[in-house]
Amino acid sequence: MAGGYVDCHCHMTAEEFSQGGVQALVSVTEHAGELETLLHLSDRYPSYVMPCFGVHPIQSTADGSHSVTMQDLKPALDKFEQYKDRLVGIGEIGLDFTPWLTPTSKEREEQLRVFQKQLDIAKQMDLPVNVHSRSAGRQTIAFLKEQGAEKVLLHNFAGRASVALEGVQAGYFFSFPPRVANNDQREKLIRRIPLENICLETDSPALGPDRQERNIPSNIFISCEYIARVKGLSPEKVCEATAHNAFRLFPKIRHKMNNRY
Repeated sequence: MAGGYVDCHCHMTAEEFSQGGVQALVSVTEHAGELETLLHLSDRYPSYVMPCFGVHPIQSTADGSHSVTMQDLKPALDKFEQYKDRLVGIGEIGLDFTPWLTPTSKEREEQLRVFQKQLDIAKQMDLPVNVHSRSAGRQTIAFLKEQGAEKVLLHNFAGRASVALEGVQAGYFFSFPPRVANNDQREKLIRRIPLENICLETDSPALGPDRQERNIPSNIFISCEYIARVKGLSPEKVCEATAHNAFRLFPKIRHKMNNRY
C-alpha cells in the first residue's frame, strides 16, 4: 500500500515494538510514570514512535482501578510544559463512566475536571487530543464541543451513530482497532462516519483480533480491510485516506517522519 499505515492510538514498550508495514505509531500514556519509557522509545525510533502524553480517566494500581482524581493529574502537570516540543498530542485523556468503575456523580465530576484541565493544556500548546470515551460517548462529545476543542481523535468510539455525527460536524476524527472486525456492532457506525473523518488504530497491546493474544501494530491491516469492506472501498483507498487524515490531525508526525530520510 502506498505510503503505509499510520496507527493513531497504541501503547508501546520497546519489547512490544513492531513496525510491520506501519509508517508511524502515535503512542499514548495513561499516567505520568509512563512518559519516561515512551520518550526513551521515541529516542530509539525517532521517526516512527510519536509520543502523546496524558492521564487516563481510569487509573490502575496494585489494589485495583479507580476513577481519576486531580491528585493523579498533579505529577503530570510539570511534564506537559517540560516536554511539549517532543509531543505530537495530548492523550490518552477523556471520560469513562463505566458504572462499576465510576459509580458516583462526585467521581464523574472529578473526571470532568481532570479532562478539562488537560484540554486547556492542549489548547495552550496547540496540540490535538487523543480521547477515550467508554460508556460516555454522548457526554464526551458534548463536553469537547462545550470546551471549544477542535483537534480531536475519538479512539475506539462505540457510541451511537447519531452522536458520532455530532462529532463529525465539529470536525472530529474517529479511529477503530482490529477488534471491530469480530463485532458487527460497529458496522452501522463506521458506515455513517465519512472516510474523511476516520483514522486507523490498533490500541496495542489490547483490542486485537484474538482476545487471548497480545495485539501488535502490524494488525492494523485488519482495521483497514474491515473499514474498506463496510464502505465498499479498496483497502488501498482506506489506507491512503486514513494516513492523510492522521497527518491533518497530527501535523507534527510529518515533520518527524521527514527526519528519517
